[in-house]
Amino acid sequence: MLALLSAPAAVGAAAYVAFASDDDPLGSPPSPVAVDASASSAGSEESRGPALTAPEEPREPAPLIEGEPVPSIPLSGVDAFHVPLQRPPRAGLVFDIDTGEVLWRRRPLDVLSIASLTKIMTALVVVNRTAADDPVRITAEALDYEGSAIGLLPKGRRVRLETLLNGLLIVSGNDASIALAVHVSGSERRFVRLMNRRARQWGLECTRFASSHGLEDRNHSCARDVAVLTRLAMSEPRIRRIARRRQVAFRFPIKGGKLYLTGHNPLMRLGYHGAVGLKTGYTDTAGRCFVGVARRDGRRLGVVLLKSRDPAKHAPKLLDAGFAQG
Repeated sequence: MLALLSAPAAVGAAAYVAFASDDDPLGSPPSPVAVDASASSAGSEESRGPALTAPEEPREPAPLIEGEPVPSIPLSGVDAFHVPLQRPPRAGLVFDIDTGEVLWRRRPLDVLSIASLTKIMTALVVVNRTAADDPVRITAEALDYEGSAIGLLPKGRRVRLETLLNGLLIVSGNDASIALAVHVSGSERRFVRLMNRRARQWGLECTRFASSHGLEDRNHSCARDVAVLTRLAMSEPRIRRIARRRQVAFRFPIKGGKLYLTGHNPLMRLGYHGAVGLKTGYTDTAGRCFVGVARRDGRRLGVVLLKSRDPAKHAPKLLDAGFAQG
């Protein structure tokens, strides 16, 4: 239940997905073993005209169906700092994870494609309807994927759910996303309906999902809604535990018996002080998207970047400015 917020080189078969994957094409990955086909989205936001805009004054999020309040991201007030950014993101926010206070904003209600940031919602739905040790059967549907993936899922075998959740968040596995969706709802289509129902219940007026993974262009949201999802995700111990991992290995029913997962969070790759999450995303249309979370001196800040040309430069600079506010 949601709560209010207050690798080594693989031996044998292994999964290694680098930063320059479906989720971020900044460089050439070091010979990935896991499948990493290019994103199928074509074109760009510029070619599709100006971004849509959500209502100027969205309603505050409604209570959770379980009766708990949803963490809010109030857009009233003024920015606490200003940072000059070369080629700034199309939209973004810096906010306090625990209080929801917004420290910096740029077009927070512009509706844009969010690529694999979609998987934050996927993870939230999964953790609230499953147990970590649930066995997940790998169906043919889970193997019919494109883009980034674990790439080694054994058809017809059962895999521990928490292993797939790691694959979903660490390497942005589209195959893991489909497998989890089918496990929870019986089909991805029904799971997506559940995602959209949750978005409505939580007052996410910018947000609409067409898949559990976000590879296509029809999954869209805005920086404000993504920040709400980030606060929700960081309130979940299972998601927090996975999000802070740079690399992890699991026993796995494949030849060699080990699955290695290496993530592509730019803050963690840069060794950014206090980095603890959360998710990258990339398609041609969405551009580079990123949600970063860092903790320093008991304070947790989040940064949302949508259609950023360089999250590895933008995120640290914005977070540094946020932490400097004390």
